[in-house]
Amino acid sequence: MLGNSQVKPVAVDRQAGQALPGQPPRRRAAMAAVLWRHRLAAALLTAGLALRVLAEIAYRPALFYIDTPRYLYNADGMDPVGYKGPLRTILLVANFNTVAAIQHLLGLAMALVIYLLLLRRGTSRWLAALAIAPIVLDAYQLQTEQTIMPGTWFEALIVAGLAILLWRPKASWRAVVAAGIVLGTSATVAQVGEALILPVAVYLLAAGGGWRQATGKAATLCAACALPILVYCTGSYLLTGDFFLSHSGVTSFYGRMAAAADCATLRVPAGERGMCPDKAQQAMGSDWLEYGDGSPIRPYYSGLPRAEADSMIAGFDHRVLTQQPLRVLAAYSRDVVKPFALTRTGSPGDTPISRWQFQLTFPYYAPHATMPIVKAAIDQFGGGGPPTVWRPVAAFLRSYQLDGGYTPGPLLAVFTLAGLAGSASLLRRRADRGTRQLALACLLFFISGVSVLLISDLFEFSWRYQLPALVTIAPAGALGIGVITRSIRTRRSPG
Repeated sequence: MLGNSQVKPVAVDRQAGQALPGQPPRRRAAMAAVLWRHRLAAALLTAGLALRVLAEIAYRPALFYIDTPRYLYNADGMDPVGYKGPLRTILLVANFNTVAAIQHLLGLAMALVIYLLLLRRGTSRWLAALAIAPIVLDAYQLQTEQTIMPGTWFEALIVAGLAILLWRPKASWRAVVAAGIVLGTSATVAQVGEALILPVAVYLLAAGGGWRQATGKAATLCAACALPILVYCTGSYLLTGDFFLSHSGVTSFYGRMAAAADCATLRVPAGERGMCPDKAQQAMGSDWLEYGDGSPIRPYYSGLPRAEADSMIAGFDHRVLTQQPLRVLAAYSRDVVKPFALTRTGSPGDTPISRWQFQLTFPYYAPHATMPIVKAAIDQFGGGGPPTVWRPVAAFLRSYQLDGGYTPGPLLAVFTLAGLAGSASLLRRRADRGTRQLALACLLFFISGVSVLLISDLFEFSWRYQLPALVTIAPAGALGIGVITRSIRTRRSPG
């Protein structure tokens, strides 16, 4: 079938025949035709592979972050530890080098799945290639894949779940259950994955097929999503006595609320007055206010039972939100639009962007990822000697990252607007079947991405939390452009 492709240059076939002498001529011709037909995507994937090889050899055995030891040992933290499952499984038979390599392969696999999925939905090859360019080439994505952290696995679960739902024009009941389990599992890796349940339910309702079938599939998906979450929570209860995904909850809003509060006019009980930060503390930002050693809430956690401290902090959060909602909304809105900026820079109070950038020396982070802790982990789990950096390659990666090797904010804004327009086109009742299939896929990617990003920003802004946009908003934008161009052609066609 592929050998009958119209796009089959003779020169390409001859080169393929010379490069692969062990294969039958017809198979070589078919492979050459496929590569030529999808040459833009092939070039992007090749470039992405090259960048990932450079990252793998530049930082040995892999990069560590502040939270990395939580997934290696039984340390406390604010996030689920579902990442510990695949991480410890890999480390049983390999080492940190292999973990990073697998995460790089996941990055390329996500791009390939998105590309094939968009083609199946009817987008052009150049649009499908445009959709995968961010995930393949963005240096911040490369850095997170090289780091022993769950971000890449969270993205992969999102892509897998959405692909299962969209692979066929009409999702079967089995696909609904499988997608629900996969997306529910994402919440055990990063709790914000819970935000995916509503978007996928909305998609199934919009996909139609009769109201009974649509509501039945939506309910089934919600139940399937809940299954891995309940299993995780049950395990947490048996091991720790706490039936939850993590400690994240109402108290996690403290950083956001304290950073936005005007304590001079805020009415709080005397017992909560100590939670009000001064100007210098507010300038440190949401992340420091919640986790820093000098944060105003540290004395509450050290001097009171945790449940009582949680209750008081939740009360403070509620008072800030109800008494000064416009201040909170203004601070939140400023963070929401940051990804659309022309340059990728940090703002005062943000988590330092340098944490997600390639460095010329091996980075360590006190108190949980210091040099002794990292070396001890490598000695225990393997990684080929002490942490090392191949400086020339690291310098290239850093220069690439800082000098434009990331998804430009204006391009992300275009993707967002196109995704919104493509999703809104479902309101048109006279769209043809092909356009509607594009629009439904656009809707699912778009509202999934928006939900994850908006919920993440509720707690604090971090460039690390913006990376899911590469696997959701970018494909949504490409699909949205496909919807728009197809609609224009349909209107111009005679009859």
